[in-house]
Amino acid sequence: MALRLRPVDSTFYELFTRSATALVGGAELLAELLARDADRAAVAQRMREAEHACDEITHEIVRRVNSTFVTPFDREDIYALASGLDDVMDYMEEAVDLVSLYEVTSLPEELTALVEVIQRCAVLTAESMPRLQSLKDLDEYWIEVNRLENLGDKSYRRTLATLFSGAYEALEVLKLKDIVDSLEKAIDAFERVANIVEQIHVKES
Repeated sequence: MALRLRPVDSTFYELFTRSATALVGGAELLAELLARDADRAAVAQRMREAEHACDEITHEIVRRVNSTFVTPFDREDIYALASGLDDVMDYMEEAVDLVSLYEVTSLPEELTALVEVIQRCAVLTAESMPRLQSLKDLDEYWIEVNRLENLGDKSYRRTLATLFSGAYEALEVLKLKDIVDSLEKAIDAFERVANIVEQIHVKES
């Protein structure tokens, strides 16, 4: 059986870890946004800064792929993972930005469950990135993220049921649904990242 020697350079793994760690910070900002006394303009500004920083990490990963002769795993998988992590941040930033743009003053309590799922997915993702180098102890990560995504789907449906219960005015429903959809897309994006990690594990193990 042919052996595939992966390069020792750990830079890619460090960049993926930095990107995933930034998602933990973004998830914390989402939780902060839900507080009744939150300075939402300030949270939105910090989230924009976090999203910009995450973009810079993604660009650095792409630059390294394009300038590195031998990469730690398939270039397509590196691009996909970098893009997937960036997508999560984009959706979180989108949710925060919509709260600001729509001038939403009161957020449904049901959003807490969605944000908690996002926070847990962010922590799991950040913890898993350093393990890409050894490709060990990763299966529990994607299994748990898949479970959390299913939990997020249920919370998403319950939130929609609340929005369409008649307790909110029609225009407010439209605004809040856009925000809820962005949170749900962030959870789905976490699952895509986990699927990419599983794919890498299968191909490289």
